[in-house]
Amino acid sequence: MREEYDIENLNPRKNPYSKRLKKQITINIDNETIDFFKEQSEDAGIPYQTLINLYLTDCAKQKKQLRMSWK
Repeated sequence: MREEYDIENLNPRKNPYSKRLKKQITINIDNETIDFFKEQSEDAGIPYQTLINLYLTDCAKQKKQLRMSWK
């Protein structure tokens, strides 16, 4: 094994998946909302957290604006 390596020349390309990395967060979501996504995830066959992420990603890509009305 060599004493020293030129680290910069070992792998000069960037990680192609670095933009797709996820960040773990803590978020408070109502039980009814979680139950809704859990039901949807059973029908779709994917984990409910993945389904929530897909939904939020779609909202961000389409730049959806929140509209709320208080009655």
